[in-house]
Amino acid sequence: MCDALVARGIEPVLEKESAELIGTPGLERAWEGAEMVISLGGDGTFLNTVHKMGNCDVPVAGVNIGTLGFLTACTAADVEEFAAVIAKRKHAVVMRAVLQVSMTDETGKDHVFMALNEVVLMRGGTGRLISLEARVNGELLNRYRADGLIVATPTGSTAYSLAAGGPLIDEQAGVLVITPICPHSLSDRSLVLGDSSVIELEAIQPHSDSILFTVDGRDVLQLEKSSVVRVERAASPLKIVRLPHHSFYETLRGKLGWSGG
Repeated sequence: MCDALVARGIEPVLEKESAELIGTPGLERAWEGAEMVISLGGDGTFLNTVHKMGNCDVPVAGVNIGTLGFLTACTAADVEEFAAVIAKRKHAVVMRAVLQVSMTDETGKDHVFMALNEVVLMRGGTGRLISLEARVNGELLNRYRADGLIVATPTGSTAYSLAAGGPLIDEQAGVLVITPICPHSLSDRSLVLGDSSVIELEAIQPHSDSILFTVDGRDVLQLEKSSVVRVERAASPLKIVRLPHHSFYETLRGKLGWSGG
């Protein structure tokens, strides 16, 4: 990747932690001041990169050397084409909605996270179902008995929410989706909401079982008994780099094995 960029007059800078793996110098926060951040790996690496960057407003491109690669712009076999497109500034930048997730613990301390894919509340170390209450814009939606509950963006609709039976959602749709994980009631289904909705999730008292709280598969915390998790669309979207010929529907056909006719 670096050779392909250098050959086209682009100066790559390695992030310090990654550079140490190959014994070369790197910068502590290499994305600051960069025109673009390139993530080498699969969707998990892409999400880790986004979380490291925090609120940095730099476009992110993924080169897939992992498994699925729903979030990536190209594969390792396409790096020459990718570098050429970047050098000519022919790439596209698409905006993806991000979730702002806030939680106040029992001590009154506020925790704020950003999620590109999803926030999940799920049972901890026991095999018992947990009880969760969901409210939308202050109004009761439902009380769930389930293994957990997912709130996902359109981007996250191809991840954990899909595995739990949720719908696939066009990446540009202005919606969020709530998907229960293995609900006790067969009538508890995924629900698609407008992305201006404010969702509050709370454990129904009393509960003695541990409930885990995760954001994009990381930032694992144990939900305190009196905590409320608030989920809403963040003010700023994430900028993702795409090649000009990229198609969301082509990605679905390729990744999900659809025949496409």
